[in-house]
Amino acid sequence: MEFLCYHRDRSGSLALRDELIEEHWSYMDRYAKEMIARGPTLADDGDTATGSVHILDLPDPAAARAFAFDEPNHQAGVYRDVLLRRWRNTLGRTMWDFPGGRTGGNRYLVLGLGTGQAVDLALPSDRDELIAYGPLLSDDGDTWLGTAALLRAPDPETAGAVLTRDRYADVEVHTWQFGGRPA
Repeated sequence: MEFLCYHRDRSGSLALRDELIEEHWSYMDRYAKEMIARGPTLADDGDTATGSVHILDLPDPAAARAFAFDEPNHQAGVYRDVLLRRWRNTLGRTMWDFPGGRTGGNRYLVLGLGTGQAVDLALPSDRDELIAYGPLLSDDGDTWLGTAALLRAPDPETAGAVLTRDRYADVEVHTWQFGGRPA
């Protein structure tokens, strides 16, 4: 089962986040085989972390909750909240398989949160710019709750246009970058 976990940083927690970076990376190393995508969301300055995205393949919702809430930054109070949803890997690949590579161009996390009739289940026509894409689902996988995408785009407006905006209660666009230990 695939899950998307988005930890949003608490205001004023950057120093604590920096202090815990090795603990965070060590924790993530334990999930290297399960990882589909990972990386921080960033403020408008392109440098200050505002959150942390992890998409993983885990056995069940209990394992996903353990991953999300046992994470060192969460335990220490870096994060203000956690979005944890089942997710379906529509592309069938990891971020490391993205043909565009780890660098070059602007990268974004786009979250469309909604209820009711599912939308945007089919891949967008410009799939070459998609790093990860799929629906957000209830724990049992039966109810559509939105769509999440990681993609390369020239600007936030273009990134947000990957979703049918008027079909969601809210669409968030966050600057994002490939995560993990520096090479």
